[in-house]
Order: sequence, then structure tokens, then C-alpha cells
Amino acid sequence: MKYFLALLIFFMLSGISHSAELTIGLIPEQNVFKQVERYKPLGDYIEKKTGNKITFTILSRYGNILDNFHNKKLDGAFWGSFTGAMAIKKLGIEMLARPVNNDGNSTYWGYIVVRKDSGIKNVQDMKGKSLAFVEQATTAGYIFPMAYFKEHGVSNIKTYFKEYYFAGSHDAALYAVLDIKADVGCVKNSMLDRLAEKDPRIKNELVVLAQSPEVPSNGLGLRKEIAFGVKADIKRVLLEMEGDPEGKKILEQFGALRFVETKDSDYTPVFEIAKRAGITLENYEYINK
Repeated sequence: MKYFLALLIFFMLSGISHSAELTIGLIPEQNVFKQVERYKPLGDYIEKKTGNKITFTILSRYGNILDNFHNKKLDGAFWGSFTGAMAIKKLGIEMLARPVNNDGNSTYWGYIVVRKDSGIKNVQDMKGKSLAFVEQATTAGYIFPMAYFKEHGVSNIKTYFKEYYFAGSHDAALYAVLDIKADVGCVKNSMLDRLAEKDPRIKNELVVLAQSPEVPSNGLGLRKEIAFGVKADIKRVLLEMEGDPEGKKILEQFGALRFVETKDSDYTPVFEIAKRAGITLENYEYINK
């Protein structure tokens, strides 16, 4: 009898005996329709292989993925490096896996870019210019640039730049510079490379002035309360995709070579960049003003 009860408790805790319905949040790193087009085949694949129903919801802002985690009853998210770091600290999220990009990296880095014909070659040349960030809850799109500017003598961006604003996504910030709507822009390298495959102007007309340390690419992390078996199944399916012909096709559509295991320690560089920017995660106000 004791053995039966122990076995029953194991199955209940592990989640092996039943599937789940999971709502996964997506940060708006690019145009909403392109986000749906990129992630839906992956969600369908996970559903087919695990029996867990996957519903994606795209949030209007990066920071909303934290503020609305409970309000929207999210079970997890594909966290950006900075929102992932905050999710670990504030929500106790358990990270599972992240994609290896087509360049062979499971990490990305931030760029500060300008037009080649702008005459801007350093931070001193940026004084009095316009600046396009992405969101206050992004490593490449705000945290790294703030650390970089601070370390190069810019104590107040409000007075140093003619104006600055938040474009809302990496592609929008990049095109703001390309289309001469901003003088300086912040973007993640993987997004720049992905867009440059279809638009040669990006590599021909823009130049990178600064590059951040490597940080984890957007990874899937779930609530710690999700049954162990459910998390284990999803993690297994993601890590084994490259060995499955159908999975490999989905990876190609997604723009990745494979998924790799992700741990909390992978976010150490993000914590260090935030510290350099003078940001304390526990009381950081990450909603754009």
C-alpha cells in the first residue's frame, strides 16, 4: 500500500500521467505578425510531440512580460536576456532551453549603430544627436547602451542627446537609423543579421560603433509550479529537435540550428552589465516613461 501511494505521488508530481495547457508569453522583439509567423510552427511541434497545448501571447512591451505574468496567467515565456534575468530574480522562473542561432551562437550581443555617412565615430560625436533605444527592459536595446554611455562620460542622456525615444522593437530601432529618423540606434546582432539577409542596405549603409559582451539568446522558461514531467518533456523535445527530420525543418523556419540547455548561471553577464549601468534589478523601474 505504501509503495502504491508513493508511486501515485510520484506520477502526480512529475506530471507524467497528464498533459497541460500552457500560455507562453513572447516579447515584441520584432513586428507582431513576424513574431507569430516565427513561433507558431514551434508551438505546434511541441504540442504534437508532448501532448501539451501551447498558446502564445505577444505582449505590447518587454516589461509587460513581468508585470502581466500573473494577470494574464502566463505559464512561461521566451524571455529576453534582461527580462530572463529579472524573471529569475523576481519570479523564480526555471529556464529550460534556448536556440542556437544560424551563426552557431546560443548567445547574442548588443550593437550601437549609426549610418556610415553620419560622421559619427564615437560617443563625443553623438552629443546633440537623436538616439533610438528599444525598451528599458532589454539588454541590447537599453541596458548595455546605458552602461556604455556611462563609462564614456555621459552622466545624463537627457541633456547629452538632442532627443531619445523607445522604438519598441529591435527592427524598429534599426530602421530608425537606416531611414534617417534617428542618428544613433541600439539593436541586437542576431536581429540585425536576420534583417540584413533580406535588406542589403543594412550592412552597406550602417556601421557598428560598440558591441556588448555576449548574453543568452531568448530562452524558454516556465513557472516553477509547472509539473516536473511537463517541463522535462518540453525540454527533451526542444533539445532533440535537430535529430528529427520534422524538427529540423521547424528549426530552419525558426531561424535556429538547435536548442541547448539553459541555466540560471548563463545570465551572469546580464547581471554584470546591469551593475555597470548602475541598475539594481530588485527595484528597477523598467516601464518606458
